[in-house]
Amino acid sequence: MAGVRDGADMVLSRSVDGFTASTPLEAMTDNRDSLIAVGMNGETLPVEHGFPVRLVVPGLYGFVSATKWVTELKVTRYDDDVAYWSTRGWSDRGPVKTSSRIDVPRGSSTVPGGTVVVGGYAWAQHRGIRAVEVRMDSGRWQKAQLGAEISRDTWRQFSAEFELEPGSHTAQVRAIDSTGDVQVDQFSQPAPDGATGLHTVTFTVS
Repeated sequence: MAGVRDGADMVLSRSVDGFTASTPLEAMTDNRDSLIAVGMNGETLPVEHGFPVRLVVPGLYGFVSATKWVTELKVTRYDDDVAYWSTRGWSDRGPVKTSSRIDVPRGSSTVPGGTVVVGGYAWAQHRGIRAVEVRMDSGRWQKAQLGAEISRDTWRQFSAEFELEPGSHTAQVRAIDSTGDVQVDQFSQPAPDGATGLHTVTFTVS
């Protein structure tokens, strides 16, 4: 209601214990349904989820978007204020990267021969998942079947079937978001702005 002065580009949120997060102003004002949450599932927000109020900003990693026990929101600039994790070498903005994971079969597990189902989840918050592809033993990528999309901000289930002979096999997965961008295959650690790489699972067919 007060409006935003020209030049502002960040909302600095502060929690009761002094933690701060730097959320891009555009993520708080566009159409992604960012929330200042005071309730959950029809009840008062539980303490473990940030009572009495917390931020929920889809499409950003929690270290820049999910402050619990909020005591202050300050509209400011990245040039003028620095948040907790930014002073420790992490990125200022933290957009969620397109990712996917295999949940079945489990790594190092043994499964019956014949038709083997590879299944798991993919996500690309605020963009949504267009497709998921799975390959076996470094072979060609095969399109997986997708579960229903609840929203662009939720995980999406996938499954793919393979006819496999007894022995050791390695499955790998990648996701494509709604813009057509393919999940980054180069491995990187979570720090400073989110992990990349393709989830790979090795298992045995009996």
